[in-house]
Amino acid sequence: SLPTFRDKTETGTREFAVNFQLASDIKKRAREILSRVDMPHIDGKRLAFIRSYGSVSRARARIWAFPRIWSVALGLEPHYVIEVLTEKFDKLGFDDQTKVIIHELLHIPKTFSGALKPHRTRYFHLEREVTRIYKEYCRTGRK
Repeated sequence: SLPTFRDKTETGTREFAVNFQLASDIKKRAREILSRVDMPHIDGKRLAFIRSYGSVSRARARIWAFPRIWSVALGLEPHYVIEVLTEKFDKLGFDDQTKVIIHELLHIPKTFSGALKPHRTRYFHLEREVTRIYKEYCRTGRK
């Protein structure tokens, strides 16, 4: 059975179910992106890709970290999960989907530590980097 979550709204409580499945299509696209752009710090073997159904989030995709404390406690290397929210992500065109995947990959720090980079810091603006990396991706030609 699906996990059930309660979402409290002003009009009352409604229930909804979120379902997850592995997303081999997104994994393939991310690997293709990584093969064509300069992001050598990202270990594709330690990335997982999930497609979710039934979420009421406004997000199109999100990245989930594996915090260092879990890594140490379980004796595992850091990993990341990129979740695409089917209802939003699948409505996007190919190019916008590519930008969303790049956006999520850019949250991974160069240390690949299990932490996440924020959208903005004093020296980093994620959306500017998405534009730069996407242009690099386009220059190398679609496979």
